[in-house]
Amino acid sequence: MAKLVFAMNQSLDGYVDHLEMRPSPELFRHFIEHARDLTGSVYGRRMYEIMRYWDEVHHEWSAEERDFAAAWRRQPKWVVSGTLESVGPNATLVGEAPEAVVRRLKAERVGEIEVAGPELAQSLTALGLIDEYQLYLHPIVLGRGTPFFAGARPPLRLLASDRIGADVIRLTYVPA
Repeated sequence: MAKLVFAMNQSLDGYVDHLEMRPSPELFRHFIEHARDLTGSVYGRRMYEIMRYWDEVHHEWSAEERDFAAAWRRQPKWVVSGTLESVGPNATLVGEAPEAVVRRLKAERVGEIEVAGPELAQSLTALGLIDEYQLYLHPIVLGRGTPFFAGARPPLRLLASDRIGADVIRLTYVPA
């Protein structure tokens, strides 16, 4: 059975913003390895549209960026959206019954399936489907933006904490 994990970069005041939190080289290498190990990812529409950047080829990319793009392209993706009409390579559009699709993925797959997008994570949290939350805390305060927890905060129990690079701490929680 697969484990469903919601993991994102977060500011100290609880916001996510991919433009404000650029990963250090150490954190980026961590994300490359993480992407290689994933069984797949479930995306909300907005996060998927941001990540589609990695489907393109940019000749100016570093070796690490090419490695991340290759790992991201390899993994299967399921995109939950009521507005998209199509998705890119190695992705499946989930327009209806996302709960049933996620339950089936968890039952049929082995490994870790990442949830990407706070609003999607909120709906999956409400259904009791997220098994683990990983908060990558960055030492910045944004004061605005999309909150990591888009809805009610679930009761959580700290499972682990580890430092990645010089200034990011990953906090791993499970539902209490």
